[in-house]
Amino acid sequence: MKRKIITIDEGKCTGCGICIPNCPEGAIQIIDEKARLVSDLFCDGLGACLGHCPEGAINIEEREAEPYDERTVMKNIIKQGPNVIKAHLRHLRDHNEQEYLAAALDELKAQGIETDEKTPAAPAPVHHGSGCPGSRSFQFEGTPEPAPLTTDTGEAHPSELRHWPVQMHLISPSAGHYRSADVILAADCVAFSMGDFHRTFLKGKTLAIACPKLDQGKEIYQEKLRSLIDDARINTLTVIIMEVPCCGGLLHLAKQAAAEAVRKVPIKAVTVSIDGKVLQEDWV
Repeated sequence: MKRKIITIDEGKCTGCGICIPNCPEGAIQIIDEKARLVSDLFCDGLGACLGHCPEGAINIEEREAEPYDERTVMKNIIKQGPNVIKAHLRHLRDHNEQEYLAAALDELKAQGIETDEKTPAAPAPVHHGSGCPGSRSFQFEGTPEPAPLTTDTGEAHPSELRHWPVQMHLISPSAGHYRSADVILAADCVAFSMGDFHRTFLKGKTLAIACPKLDQGKEIYQEKLRSLIDDARINTLTVIIMEVPCCGGLLHLAKQAAAEAVRKVPIKAVTVSIDGKVLQEDWV
């Protein structure tokens, strides 16, 4: 069958192993000093490992591959202990993979292992390896408490952010919070320049941030944006940039990704001045 699956560029891979703890299926191993996909059966194609490679050696491709087998993966994960089992179940819940989650729970039941399938995903435990716990995708439950009073008027300004992570190298386009969402792609400096960014633009939206001047691996950004359009099937994309010339590269990346995508989505371009004023706002 033809499906999405990771591919590893051996020329770029340094064998650092950072990707391994960020693959909940155990599909990647270091062999001959290189990260390698050990079996098509183990890779679900959701891309949890994307963005964790400092060399940008991991990408998603669509090719002929054996179907992903959740039961086979779970049998392997069971051997690794309860913490790995819990991490894998969180991964499936975070990506809203109900079919895979059901298969995983069925296999646990068949093996006589009890788990509370109704328990919501909790924040990831602190890892002592090279993986960063701050990169795990999850959506906030409920409405957050208002932030501390910070204005002279005594008005509280609660955060409108409802998911994590937000940096483009760390986000996964397959995360559930991006599906059919209205997405904001903001330059890093925007939220610091605009005092009212959360209420003006972020409320009810899903966020990704990037710096078109300083960030490396912009081809990864372009592919992720294309995946948001085609795979996550986002509803709209609003690109918010600063008035400085270098910031225009972010809008250029978005336009390139949209040109490569099969689906078409409306794109709005917003330009913000360095003192936080909206200078221009147009659909492009």
